[in-house]
Amino acid sequence: MEEKEKIKWLCCPKCGGKTRTQIRSHTVLEDFPLFCPKCKYTCVIYFKDGKTEEIKMPDA
Repeated sequence: MEEKEKIKWLCCPKCGGKTRTQIRSHTVLEDFPLFCPKCKYTCVIYFKDGKTEEIKMPDA
């Protein structure tokens, strides 16, 4: 019988609140736009191996 895979909520890098995005252990995100409904913060992230890194975009 297969073991059920863990699904976690992706957290906001600013306030730490749950976003509306769920991830699995093998998920890889590059240049992913993330929105936090709690603090209304929008950023671009990179996610791999369980670590989230916010990508700082240069001002236009």
